[in-house]
Amino acid sequence: MDTAPAAPARATARLLRSELRLVFGRLRNLVLLAGLACVPLLIGTVLFVTQDTPVAGQGPPFLDRVTGNGLFLVFAALVSCLPFLLPLCVSIVSGDAIAGESAAGTLRYLLVVPVPRARLLLAKAVAALAYAAAAVAAIAVVGLAAGAAYFGVGDVVLLSGDTIPLAEGMLRTLGVVVYVVASLTGLVAVGLFLSTLTEVPVAAMAATVVVAIVSGVLDALPQLSAIHPALLTHHWLDLGEFLRLQVDASTLLAGLAVQAAWVAVFGALAWSRFTTADVSS
Repeated sequence: MDTAPAAPARATARLLRSELRLVFGRLRNLVLLAGLACVPLLIGTVLFVTQDTPVAGQGPPFLDRVTGNGLFLVFAALVSCLPFLLPLCVSIVSGDAIAGESAAGTLRYLLVVPVPRARLLLAKAVAALAYAAAAVAAIAVVGLAAGAAYFGVGDVVLLSGDTIPLAEGMLRTLGVVVYVVASLTGLVAVGLFLSTLTEVPVAAMAATVVVAIVSGVLDALPQLSAIHPALLTHHWLDLGEFLRLQVDASTLLAGLAVQAAWVAVFGALAWSRFTTADVSS
């Protein structure tokens, strides 16, 4: 029986497992995950302590609904983390993917593995995306647990005032988590591309964060409304669609299409750069 075709697949699988161990085995990355998980706990604690004070109900979107239903703590925490904390963590991991190996002098030896460079880049992309998913999941799980402990959970009152059963509310919460993870794919692609351009990981990390920040700034300028739909961060907060009685699938698909375009463009740039670069370290 010919086992030759299976050899590259095994090598790719080993490489992917190695990348996942590298990403999730770094103390820095674990500390970042722990920090993100603390955000919903902190928000829930503050709301619990101040729920009977004059400042109750003030703050970002969904915050005024948390004390009535702890499930909304998931939404409030994700909305609070999306503008900066989540992009920061994703930028650190994706920006370090190639540049970190190059700076440590291990990239040259990694390329000895009998796997094409394109597959190596894909493995690093999958590992970075897995970290992004873990970051979003950490916020959601701790938010759900803290919200249930502090305020309880029950039927969900939507933005329209309609009420849906808790089971459907949980499904919509899962939809929000999936949508947020998908919304970070473009940033992962940007980080990987920038990581192929330098041997200084901090530079790639910082540049990736700057891309997200600049996108947010441009999105806030009404004079540039013509380009808003194409901006990386424009559709990030469309997760609110899951709290409407009739979810507008076209809005969500538009957001996913933008991310797909960013992934296609910067994924191709990363592939072109990484597969042709002369690696000396």
